[in-house]
Amino acid sequence: MTEPTGLENPEFLATGFENPEFWNSMYDNNTAPWLIGEPQPAIVALEREGLIRGRVLEPGCGSGEHTILFTKLGYDAIGVDLSPSAVAYARRTAAEKGVPNARFEVANMLHPGDHSALTPAFDTIVDCALFHGFGAYGRDMGTPKAYAKVLHSICNPGGLVHILAHSDAEPGLSSQISDAVIRESFDDGWELEDLQPARYQGYVTEQIAETATNAGLPAHGPIDLAAWLARIRRI
Repeated sequence: MTEPTGLENPEFLATGFENPEFWNSMYDNNTAPWLIGEPQPAIVALEREGLIRGRVLEPGCGSGEHTILFTKLGYDAIGVDLSPSAVAYARRTAAEKGVPNARFEVANMLHPGDHSALTPAFDTIVDCALFHGFGAYGRDMGTPKAYAKVLHSICNPGGLVHILAHSDAEPGLSSQISDAVIRESFDDGWELEDLQPARYQGYVTEQIAETATNAGLPAHGPIDLAAWLARIRRI
């Protein structure tokens, strides 16, 4: 018998999204469907296109793959996550990949004033699969808008925010949002430079096999999901 992850229960997701323990178990048991052992290809492409610069923040860094990549390439980067287990996981991953100087800290992105790691300001913010949680489980537009305001407060004028979010254009596992959620959240003080369909790589574990098959996805192994990729400039 497998332990539930919470991903199969929308109501639990809505109430547990900001609870560190909700996320800790996924890293402690290595069951999170986003643990693919490498950066998302869409994020790697952003760096190759020259769209990462200056001081870089990865909110909701999870396993830390993108912060590790940016650090290895010489960027001044830091990853933060609500989950202490995620931060521990990221630090272990960085050491295993020969990038022990990659920096990770525990922080709640909705309360930046409580965390010195979020001291302004950043030139690039790379949000890979955090924003869509606020959009899907915030119950209304208040939470994603509040998160966008936080990003505005810690991003330098002219800085870029990149968002890779699960799209509702195809069946998925959870946290799917429409492009309208991104457009409506980043209005005042932002310029939406680009918003296009993209892909997100995941992995179906035993714990979410039923959720995956109910959505028409494989019961185990790698999956390729619809996503949105947004580039938003702080003005």
